[in-house]
Amino acid sequence: MTVLDDRALNRAALARQHLLTRADAAVPEAVAHLCGLQAQEPQEPFIGLWSRLAGFAPGRLDEAMTGRAVVRTHLMRRTVHLVTAGDALAWRARHDAMLRGRVLGTYRRELAGLDLDEVAAAGRAVMADQRPRTMRELVQALEDRWPGPPRRVLGELVVAALVPMVQLPPRGLWRQSAGVRNLPLASWLGRDIDPLPAAGEGDPVGRQLVRRYLAAYGPAAGADLRAWCGLSGLPAAVRAVRDELVVFRDARGRELFDLPDAPRPHPDTPAPVRFLPAFDNALLGYHDRSRIVDAAHVGVSVAGHRTVLVDGRVAATWAVRDDRLRISPLRRLTAAEEDAVRAEARELAAFLDERIEHIHLDTIA
Repeated sequence: MTVLDDRALNRAALARQHLLTRADAAVPEAVAHLCGLQAQEPQEPFIGLWSRLAGFAPGRLDEAMTGRAVVRTHLMRRTVHLVTAGDALAWRARHDAMLRGRVLGTYRRELAGLDLDEVAAAGRAVMADQRPRTMRELVQALEDRWPGPPRRVLGELVVAALVPMVQLPPRGLWRQSAGVRNLPLASWLGRDIDPLPAAGEGDPVGRQLVRRYLAAYGPAAGADLRAWCGLSGLPAAVRAVRDELVVFRDARGRELFDLPDAPRPHPDTPAPVRFLPAFDNALLGYHDRSRIVDAAHVGVSVAGHRTVLVDGRVAATWAVRDDRLRISPLRRLTAAEEDAVRAEARELAAFLDERIEHIHLDTIA
């Protein structure tokens, strides 16, 4: 069985993520290929797409959101993701048990004794008038019946787990600071979410998730797949499609699956500098993140730091404060690497257009 080292896996991941070469793709096409972008920080998807798409302009994502081609909704890992309308409708029911379980796991004591189906029905009844509501407004309509749980907890239960919701624009539009207004996904898109298949029909959505994940993240192990989506029960889906897949091992002996014709560039393929947003799935989409970040720095992937890829790996963090784009290396950079980082930083500063007057690259003693 072929063994793929971290560098080979790195180049494969970068190719799938459009981080080796910017893709010439429409926004919905790119969002679909990436299986969504994590989006709890509303402006971060713009940076993620700028780093991945040739000639990306923020208005293209705004148009996709206002045109209802992509939506902001709770999905993978119970986090807000920007996904295509089609994927939201197709995948939501498959994520339902996970979403409920994660809210209950977080607030088990506060939600003890609640009949979740009853709360869900009440939430749907409140939203049946198709009027967008903030979480606070929704809770105000429910709290007389369930006065026990804290308002925030009851709101999270309904909005993030029980009733499939979309966060409406202008939330998430370029340079707009807007609160969250929720509307049922079916109301916004004019179609109910796809129901789970009947017993005995297998798990077609799970099988699709396996294939789609590998197209955007492979080669990968089953643990990586689960870390990306948060779903249990996918080993059966992997087994169901295994005959369609090729199998490798990584340097630690893990079994990795992949699509036969997916790109696996030569490990020596040059990788350009790329600036990634906070919580980018290029990092969070794996259980074993060693293909893209050193063990000593893996914490940046969950701490909300924006990162810089140098030679395909996380080598710095970056932030914009006042009029300065500041880059903080995590290792010593060569002179050529510093030049490449500064050059890409100038392009990023022009894209952000936030009156950035200075680009500062910290030095490591």
